[in-house]
This record gives sequence, structure tokens and C-alpha cells, in this order.
Amino acid sequence: MTGRLAWGAAGLAALVLLAALGWGLVHPAGRQTEAVLGRPAPEIVVQSFEGAQVSLAGFRGRPVVLNFWASWCQPCRQEEGALKDAAQRWVGTVAFLGVDIQDSEGPARAYLTKARYPYPVGPPASAVPSAYGVKAPPETFFIDGNGVVVARFLGPLDGGLIDRYLQLVGVR
Repeated sequence: MTGRLAWGAAGLAALVLLAALGWGLVHPAGRQTEAVLGRPAPEIVVQSFEGAQVSLAGFRGRPVVLNFWASWCQPCRQEEGALKDAAQRWVGTVAFLGVDIQDSEGPARAYLTKARYPYPVGPPASAVPSAYGVKAPPETFFIDGNGVVVARFLGPLDGGLIDRYLQLVGVR
């Protein structure tokens, strides 16, 4: 009797595992974010700590690098120099917008005081649109001049990667 119970439990566990695998195949984790690729970028407004609001829509007509970051995020700190360099190199041609997520105001302010980004940075004025599917920083979206999301990059960027992704949005 104990053997049958053990075999029954093992069979049930295998069935649950197969069901979970099937669910994962039908509902992949990246599907929501993939839905934004090739579509108009959902509107997002960044609220700087100085009180100014910057709208993604305000950059229409030129490519945008939309970077989600946090002050506690070590990979975000790793990409800081590359983003600042690219923003200065492409000033007037490419817009950069930094969105501070999953952060506390005090540490974010302190980090921004030291980092001194040459582009608008701050927390979102309201919730980050779910279509972006942002889970953890850093995540960066490359948007063309028509406002269409062309690419997404997870993890810290370097100068070479930024240049390659900017080519996708038409920057040469």
C-alpha cells in the first residue's frame, strides 16, 4: 500500500510539473515587453526632483534612449559613464530620458547630485506603463523619431552597445 501511495504522489508531482511547463510555454515571461516592440512607445512623464516634468512625447521627431535605473543598482552605476558620454556626443540628435524606479527619494537625490546626468532624470510622475514590462533596472528602450519602440536592452550598456542600438533607430 505504501508503494502505491509513493507512486501516486510521484505521478501527481510529474503531472503538476508538466502542467507548469505547459503554462510557461503558452505564457512566456517576455511576451508583454515584446508587445511594445514595433509599436508606439507608451507615454511616460518623468518628475525631476527640482519639480520639472518631462514627457516622452515631447521628444517626438528624434530618437530617444529611455533608461530605467535605480540608485541602489550596481549595474546602473556601471553604465552611468557610457550613458552620459553618449548623451553628450549625440546632444541635439538623440534625446535621453532616465526613469528612476524601485527607489527611495533620499538615496536617489544623493546619487543624482554626484552623477550629474546631462539629460532629464527622475521618478515617473505616475506608474510606469505596464506595456514596458520593466521588472528590474537597468532596462533601456530605444525609440525612433516616430515614437516607435525599436529595441530593448536588459542590463548595463557600454558605449559600443549604445552606438549599435542607436543605428537601429536611424542614427549614423
